[in-house]
Amino acid sequence: MTVASELARRIRAFNYEALPPDAVHWAKVGILDYLGVTLAGSREPAARLALEALGTPAAGTAALFGMNRRVGALDAALVNGTASHALDFDDCNNTFGGHPSAPILPALFALADETGASGRDFLAAYVAGFEVETKIALAVHFHHYMKGWHPTATLGVFGATAASAKLMGLGDERTATALAIAASFASGLKSNFGTMVKPLHVGHCTRNGLYAARLAQAGFTAGPEAFEHKQGFFNVFNGEGTYDASRITARWADPLDILSPGIAIKQYPCCGSTHPALDAMLDLARRHELAPDRIDRIDAWIHARRLEHTNRPDPRSELDAKFSLQYCLARAVTDRKIMIEHFEGDAYRDAAVRALMHRVHVAPYTTEQFPADNHFGAEVRVRTLAGETVTAKVDQPLGRTSGNPLPPDRLKEKFENCSLRVLQSDQVARLYAASQRFEELADVRELTAVIVPSAQRARRRTRVAHA
Repeated sequence: MTVASELARRIRAFNYEALPPDAVHWAKVGILDYLGVTLAGSREPAARLALEALGTPAAGTAALFGMNRRVGALDAALVNGTASHALDFDDCNNTFGGHPSAPILPALFALADETGASGRDFLAAYVAGFEVETKIALAVHFHHYMKGWHPTATLGVFGATAASAKLMGLGDERTATALAIAASFASGLKSNFGTMVKPLHVGHCTRNGLYAARLAQAGFTAGPEAFEHKQGFFNVFNGEGTYDASRITARWADPLDILSPGIAIKQYPCCGSTHPALDAMLDLARRHELAPDRIDRIDAWIHARRLEHTNRPDPRSELDAKFSLQYCLARAVTDRKIMIEHFEGDAYRDAAVRALMHRVHVAPYTTEQFPADNHFGAEVRVRTLAGETVTAKVDQPLGRTSGNPLPPDRLKEKFENCSLRVLQSDQVARLYAASQRFEELADVRELTAVIVPSAQRARRRTRVAHA
């Protein structure tokens, strides 16, 4: 049996009734977080330009988040997927080495708008897609990650394909074909981190996942050994001897990855690799009342793999700043918090932050600081001008795993802060309520009807734009 056909059989076996209650809970957490960050991201240039570049997409049934407009499902998946990752505020997963929900949910919401799918069918498809992409990740990591691929896109396309095929009710053969098609759609390079292309990776892969499922449904053909062929996905993207396909089934649903390590909810709208150091820095700044004019030097240590894309002492754009450990730590001291506004416009040029950044020194941590199997720790040491030295260590950032979750009130606060950038407060309340009873929705369109801004708010934005 080929990898694609074995995955197809397992995808088809998912159903809502067999999901553990905790899996339903975490899927709803992922959906709530996705709704908030996508609404906020819909205001970002990357999402707007992704839509503009489509020309004049035909009207359709699928809602564009934060816009009074509906387009075809493929176009909606592309634009909403880009919006979901535009702020780099969407959820993560340790197995995946990336962002698991953003590749899946834009395709599912676009499909649900077309078909009127129930909340229960949607949840089963989401968990199936999550399991597929994370278990493929288990087979290829971390060679795949270190080689320079962006797993959110290169592996997320399989999650989007699996979830779409499941919600569409494709049989085993056509689901396997869809996955084989997706193997030729996989793309995404880390060299584009810090630019608009990174969120476009997500829009591209979620659209391609849906498109692969639709092609298979229509009778399109693909190579059945698209994964294990000598010129297939594993050998081309990783290379011989750098992957173990048997790990996909060996750990399948034991446990479900959405349960453990689970969904990592971001507290800060910047690269997740900066978060453990930010937790430590904010703790020190608040406990010791640190201010820039008191600090002589800041040293920070994070995992070497994470430092590769966050050692950016001179960020050149607001997106670049999201990946600058130096900028994020300096901003944490100057403002005692990290907000969306800190990565907008010219905020990264703030003179006080820039002055402090030159005193921030970063390095990979050693096994004397953290165990070799800990990839999510950080240590921060601050030396003051008075000669005092204070240190904080974090084994993993708050919210990084289901065992160290972000408290529900903090999750709701994040959702509301993001959503209120686009919607009225009454809409935000209705959207939150619908997400909390997602499994009870007979038609997911009950929820997506709320994600467009009110006419009053849309008019106000238009007046501001023309002022």
